Amino acid sequence: MDKKEFWGLIEESKGFDVQAEWLTEVLSQKELEEVLEFEFMFQGLINESYQSRLWGAAFVLMGGCSDDTFDYFRGWLIGQGEEIYNKVINDPEYLAEYISEDNLDEEGFPQNEELLSVGLDAYTLIKTGDIEWDDDIHDEMLEDLEKMGLQTEKDIEFDWEEDDLEELFPVLWGRFGDDPLG
Repeated sequence: MDKKEFWGLIEESKGFDVQAEWLTEVLSQKELEEVLEFEFMFQGLINESYQSRLWGAAFVLMGGCSDDTFDYFRGWLIGQGEEIYNKVINDPEYLAEYISEDNLDEEGFPQNEELLSVGLDAYTLIKTGDIEWDDDIHDEMLEDLEKMGLQTEKDIEFDWEEDDLEELFPVLWGRFGDDPLG
């Protein structure tokens, strides 16, 4: 699977109520190697988006942002497709223009936790016939991804404090600073 096919699947999955379920089903019909390639690209984007500035923008949007929430936010961001992902990575202030009720989750947040496990769920489904958690399958997949060269997330060094966010993100702050999502 190449980048074009990866982003094509993401784009197509946006048309379904539960994006992660559709992706898991489609991926589970592919070869194991393609599932690994999908997960390799997905994790690469998760790692690329692990940025202080993006975390600050998410903090403004939601009036706070824990580690887990930032993971779910990055899953959501990838789920929006290549064009939006790249625009937001290059300019997190674009979120002020992009965010609408149509692209938020049921609780009104830019989050997609389920998307984070699509690759593992499809891999497990192919290997075992269901998506129940399996430590051995998880470890096997991680080993395969490491063999492919997947780098682990590096520590993040914040270049902002909460008091800096209004100045760093004036457009986002103007829309969400006093009235965050959720």
